[in-house]
Amino acid sequence: MAQRHLDPTDPRSRHAGPVPTGDALAGYLRAQATEFLRALRLHRETGSGAGGSEGSADAARALRRSARRISASLHTFQSLLDTDWCEGMRPELAWVSGTLAMEHAYTARLERLLSALHRLSGSTALPGQTAAAAAPAKASAPAHPTSAPERGNLTVGAAKAGALLDRQLNLARTRAHSTALQALGSSRFHAIADKVAVLASEVPLTKTAGTTDLRPLASAAEGRLTDAVAALPLVTAGNPYNASALVHGLSPDTVPHPQDAPWHQVRLLLRLHRYAREAQRGEPNGNAVVDLRLLSAGQALNLHRDASEAAAAAAQAARTPRIAPATAYALGVLHADQRHEVEAARFAFQQCWQKETVSTS
Repeated sequence: MAQRHLDPTDPRSRHAGPVPTGDALAGYLRAQATEFLRALRLHRETGSGAGGSEGSADAARALRRSARRISASLHTFQSLLDTDWCEGMRPELAWVSGTLAMEHAYTARLERLLSALHRLSGSTALPGQTAAAAAPAKASAPAHPTSAPERGNLTVGAAKAGALLDRQLNLARTRAHSTALQALGSSRFHAIADKVAVLASEVPLTKTAGTTDLRPLASAAEGRLTDAVAALPLVTAGNPYNASALVHGLSPDTVPHPQDAPWHQVRLLLRLHRYAREAQRGEPNGNAVVDLRLLSAGQALNLHRDASEAAAAAAQAARTPRIAPATAYALGVLHADQRHEVEAARFAFQQCWQKETVSTS
């Protein structure tokens, strides 16, 4: 039986307003296009070099955010827009969002893995910092012998594992940064920016879009999400410590876990559903109305994605030739830890999704 609870912030508890039509969609797309152009201008003003400012990172996030919303709206409400224009814009916007996301993803992944190694080893410094701190520590070390490490080989291996991950992911982050800079300066991106600039003033709606209700199309997006969630093993996910996420953990295949793919797909469909709600409710900033259930579900699926990719990075590092046994052992423990985080994220999603919001109207 699904759990029921009152949620005063749920939009379904409010009285229905005017019927949203293509005009509401046009206003939403114009607002997102304006946000895209504003973020692009801010990104150019704040600089984008290797030592880019926090403002540059914020601008890149805003660019990704608006590009995702425009692309999602073109997907959900394509029947109300010029077909050829939609088919040409959607993959380009996905390219922009994906390219700009890679640098941040590698940075967050490294931080997540080093924090996990720190937690698992019980060391007082992040594993990646251990080697760097060793030299000054020896210079100031007292004459009497020091105590032994708390966790034996895991602490020793964690230092080397952290250094290995730091090298690999920092190299990937640097390459992603260079790729993003090249993309932002390319003729392909300038063509996209020109189209978005036109979109900010002129939305290519069909002739009947002005009188077409957006709600059936938004409901179809919700239906696709509901069907995808129904296909998930929520009964298994509802049992804590079920260890299902560790299945195939010793597989030699380098491809991502096949069991993660349906969860990643639900994450994307949930995002499409959220953006469709924003468009039909006239919420260009995406924060006018908060659905706690969708918000919690999205956060759980984001954690699921992050843990899954972190586990894959640990497994990839463990395949490095000629690494020490203690390093391989630490990376194996780290991989298992992140797969347990995958399992915990599935449990969190199951718990919040099973909650059924009660209307207060």
